[in-house]
Amino acid sequence: MSSKSKVVVWSKTGCHFCGEIKSYLESQNQPYENIQVDGNDALRDVLETKYGIRYVPVVEIGGDNKYEALLNPDLEELGKVLESYNQAV
Repeated sequence: MSSKSKVVVWSKTGCHFCGEIKSYLESQNQPYENIQVDGNDALRDVLETKYGIRYVPVVEIGGDNKYEALLNPDLEELGKVLESYNQAV
């Protein structure tokens, strides 16, 4: 099993909040999958179905098919959740 939790970032080009989240993850050497929603309403539909929202950034963190979504992530909250998940794996 990986020593880090799986992280998925839903983002769009030009979103400075999205860029801050990705830069933070990179500074922490935390791998992540990036899902770009630019021009893809089907992806925004997925967010709406899952969480009732269509905006980004959204960060999903977890593993073993259990994920926690941060819908309005700030860097402090993201750091705490990552630490919690990474200690558990």
